[in-house]
Amino acid sequence: MIDIGVNLTSSQFDKDRELVVERARAAGVTGLILTGTSLVESRAVADYAAANPAFCHATAGVHPHEARHFDEHSLDELRRLAAQPQVVAIGECGLDYNRDFSPRPQQDAAFEAQLALAAELNMPVFMHCRDAHPRFMEILAPWRDRLPAAVLHCFTGTEVELRDCLALDLHIGITGWICDERRGRELQQLVRQIPAERLMVETDSPYLIPRDLLPRPASRRNEPAYLPHIVRRIAECRGDEPHALIAAVTATSRAFFRIEEQS
Repeated sequence: MIDIGVNLTSSQFDKDRELVVERARAAGVTGLILTGTSLVESRAVADYAAANPAFCHATAGVHPHEARHFDEHSLDELRRLAAQPQVVAIGECGLDYNRDFSPRPQQDAAFEAQLALAAELNMPVFMHCRDAHPRFMEILAPWRDRLPAAVLHCFTGTEVELRDCLALDLHIGITGWICDERRGRELQQLVRQIPAERLMVETDSPYLIPRDLLPRPASRRNEPAYLPHIVRRIAECRGDEPHALIAAVTATSRAFFRIEEQS
């Protein structure tokens, strides 16, 4: 299975990054998509993926939290990074009206600029949306037909929001949020509505550690080795056989990011 959202360059992994990757392999994870959230992080994940070919791939983008720093130079740098073979998507980009670390007009502009870049380069886009669904859809909809594929990662929205996303032919990324007996109840029901060919799985590590892991890890840090646990929970909620679901979501992720299967 492929973990489509890993913040591997987070400082939380500085002491044992290589061990984290080794544990992911040992757990049965067959690929990592490393998330670029700023120009600095996008360069870092591209470099790491280049040094770990086949198993690691990267995205290049500017997260809405960083949108206040987005300018013409940013677009040029993302275009340069996207030309590298290990970079498989534009993003993480989108809107975050929950924390508003960047002014909303700047978030909107950075999001649309990255959608335009993805359309120009014919690359899939890896997106973030938090408490901004109406504006997110308003900006995305005119670009959707010009994008080869688009995923809303870490989906935690409502049934109406999910239906809007599926109607716009988006892929949906599901995290360990579904393992939360408090906040994840609605998602546990909604995940049944996502067609297997639109569903992808992720940890969003080091964030969102599954709350129902047993034995409970001493650290609250999430990591890709916990992806099989998340997938089993998703399969349980959907009524799927786990191995069949793993095969389906892996094929979906490979097709989305245009990753060839390694022999």
